[in-house]
Amino acid sequence: MKYIRQFLFCMFASMAFAGVSMAADEAPDQLVKRLSQEIMDIAKSDKDIQSGNQKRVFDLVEGKILPFVDFQRMTSLAAGKSWRDATPDQQKQLISEFRSLLIFTYSGAISQIKDQRLEFKPFRAAAEDTEVEVRSQVIQKNGEALQLNYRLEKLATGWKIYDINVLGAWLVETYKGTFTAEISKSGIDGLIKTLAEKNKKLAGATAAKK
Repeated sequence: MKYIRQFLFCMFASMAFAGVSMAADEAPDQLVKRLSQEIMDIAKSDKDIQSGNQKRVFDLVEGKILPFVDFQRMTSLAAGKSWRDATPDQQKQLISEFRSLLIFTYSGAISQIKDQRLEFKPFRAAAEDTEVEVRSQVIQKNGEALQLNYRLEKLATGWKIYDINVLGAWLVETYKGTFTAEISKSGIDGLIKTLAEKNKKLAGATAAKK
């Protein structure tokens, strides 16, 4: 179950690989469908990704993820009510460390994309909606369907993803409990320090594989 969740979260993090501009008037379901299929195609055909080349994965994620994901909202939701008590500098550091943690944690699973395919559920939203959910599932070779849903918000620059549901668990909620416990124990600075230490270890482990 842990591996499956990592794989699906990674699908979310890597959707920005497409390298195309996000049109402000593109429907959210069409945006998710287009990017999902493009990343599937890239992951399956890129020999470096298939061989587990982490630098290739990191370069793609770092270069393309920001235009498609609202990390500020994602981080603020995970931090909960403590977000309002954090200084602007603390908020900036927390966003940076949380983003790095997600990239380190899930990008390694991209090379595991092999024979999976995507199916999307009917999209239901009113034209005036500014927050929507796009529901999909990953179909594995054995026919098993794995839930993968997205929450998006409409900003001036277009639709951005701020949360994902994998196998019934929303990413933000998954981290919220951990963040709350760490903040209760050692404050916002303690959470930032903990995330930074985790990222340092992950960076070291990645460097050791090169």
